[in-house]
Amino acid sequence: MNLSPPSLRSQLLTLLALLALLGLTIGLAFLPLGALNAALALAISAAKTLLVMMYFMRLREGHPFLRVVAAAGFAWLALLLAFSLADYLTRPLLPLP
Repeated sequence: MNLSPPSLRSQLLTLLALLALLGLTIGLAFLPLGALNAALALAISAAKTLLVMMYFMRLREGHPFLRVVAAAGFAWLALLLAFSLADYLTRPLLPLP
């Protein structure tokens, strides 16, 4: 597979998007949103991860099998988090001594 080098413009736009998302994350840390704060921070972090994977790791132009492997990694992570959460939520509360 012959991949052409990424253009400087696309790399700079990706960098600017990552910096904007970083600023959004920092600004979000100072807002009192309660439980929504963590959910929004995770969503922003997922967007930053996708930008890095698609443009800097060049998955966007790569072989489709690479995208399948990357998606499988995310599916595995989601499965691990779901099982950890299920374990935590199904434990009985012990009475205080």
